[in-house]
Amino acid sequence: MKILESVMNQVIKRNPNEPEFHQAVKEVLESIEPVAERNPQWLEAGIFDRIVEPERQVFFRVSWVDDCGKIQVNRGYRIQFNSAIGPYKGGIRLHPSVNASILKFLGFEQIFKNSLTGLPIGGGKGGSDFDPKGKSDGEVMRFCQSFMTELQRHIGENTDIPAGDIGTGAREIGYMYGQYKRLRNDFTGVLTGKGLTWGGSLVRTEATGYGLCYFMAEALKTKGKSFNGATVIVSGSGNVAIYATEKVHQLGGKVVALSDSEGYIYDPDGIKLETIKRIKEVDRKRISEYIKYHPNTKYTKNSSGIWTIKCDIALPCATQNELDENSAKTLVSNGCYAVGEGANMPSTPKAIDIFLKNKIIFGPAKAANAGGVATSALEMAQNSMRYSWTFEEVDSKLKDIMINIYKSASAAAIEYDHENNLVVGANIAGFLKVADAMYAQGVTS
Repeated sequence: MKILESVMNQVIKRNPNEPEFHQAVKEVLESIEPVAERNPQWLEAGIFDRIVEPERQVFFRVSWVDDCGKIQVNRGYRIQFNSAIGPYKGGIRLHPSVNASILKFLGFEQIFKNSLTGLPIGGGKGGSDFDPKGKSDGEVMRFCQSFMTELQRHIGENTDIPAGDIGTGAREIGYMYGQYKRLRNDFTGVLTGKGLTWGGSLVRTEATGYGLCYFMAEALKTKGKSFNGATVIVSGSGNVAIYATEKVHQLGGKVVALSDSEGYIYDPDGIKLETIKRIKEVDRKRISEYIKYHPNTKYTKNSSGIWTIKCDIALPCATQNELDENSAKTLVSNGCYAVGEGANMPSTPKAIDIFLKNKIIFGPAKAANAGGVATSALEMAQNSMRYSWTFEEVDSKLKDIMINIYKSASAAAIEYDHENNLVVGANIAGFLKVADAMYAQGVTS
C-alpha cells in the first residue's frame, strides 16, 4: 500500500486504540490501491481521505430504570458514515462489547456492502453497550424508549434508517419504533425489521442467512460445485446462523454443527432446526440445551473448537474475528473448499490470507452477508408504496441481488487483475459507485 499509506496513517493517528476500525480500513485501502492508481482525479479531490472519516458521530447517555427501581446508565451511539448514494442505513447493535471502534468498523463496512446491493442506501451503524440478555421485557422496553428518545433527533425516513443487529430483534425494534412514533407523531419507514402487521417485510428475518447461501451457491456454481450433498459447519446460533442452516438444508446440504459464545454442538446426522428455533427464538436459552432433546449429540465448551470438525463448507455467522489463522489452517487441512462470511468480518486477515493462498472459494462479509440490508431496503420501498410484496416476490428479488453482487465482485476482481479474489473484487465494486457519487457532488463535507 504505497499511494494510500498516508491515508491509513492518518486513520491510526485520528482514531487511536480502535483496532477493529483500523483492520477494516486497512483491508479496503489495500484492495483499492489499483483504483487510486487509475483515478488520480479522485486523489486530488480527497475522496480516499474523506471516505475513511464518518460524516457524523453521535454519542449519548442512555438512562433507564430497572425492575428494582435503580437507575442504570448506558452509552448510545450512531455513526453516520457516508450518504453519497442515499440515506444512512445500518443496524443497531446492543451488546456489552459495543464501542466506538466496533461501530466505526461496522459503519465503514456498511458503506460498501450497501453499495454492492445496487440500491440507493448509504452506510451507517449504531448501538449501545446495553445487554438485553437476562433483562425483563419491561427493562428492555424502558431502555429502548430512552435510547430512542435521543436517537429520534438524528434519524428519519430520508436521513437515516436504522435496523436490527446483534441484540436487537423484533422485540427491541417494536419498542424503539413505538417510542419514535410517540415522540414524532409520524408513522414512517424510519426503522426496518418491523412486524409484518405494521410495515415489516416478509423474508426480512431470513434475509441475511438466505442471502449468504444464495451468494455462495453462485460462487460454488462457477467452480462446478454446490451445496447439494455437502457437509456444512455454521458458527453462531442467532438469526443469521439459523436461517443459513435452513437454506443449506433446502439446497441439499447438511449442517452438522452450530455454536454460541459458550460452546458448540455437533450432530453428525444433521442439525434439527426446529429444536434450535425453539431453544433460541422461543426459550432464549443456550445451545447446550440441544442435547436434552437429542442426547446422541456432542456438546463441547469453547466455541472456537467448531472449526476442527471436518466439513466441505464453513459459514462463520457469529461475530468479528472468530475464525483465526490456526482455525483456517485446520479447515484447509480437513478438506474444506469454501468459506462464506455470514457475520461481519468474522475471519482475521491472516485467516483470509490462508484461504486465498489455498484457493478456497471465499465469500467476504461485505458481499456475502449483504442480504439483510438488501431486504431492509426492500422493506423501505414497500413502506414508501404503502404496499407489501409476497414472500416469493421478496425472496426472488433477494436472490437476484445476491447473484448480482457476486457477479459485480467477480467482474471487478478480473478487471483489476485479481481474478478469483472476491475480497478485492467486493471492495473495489462497492467503492467505485460511492467514489463516483462523492466526486460528482463536490466537496460537500
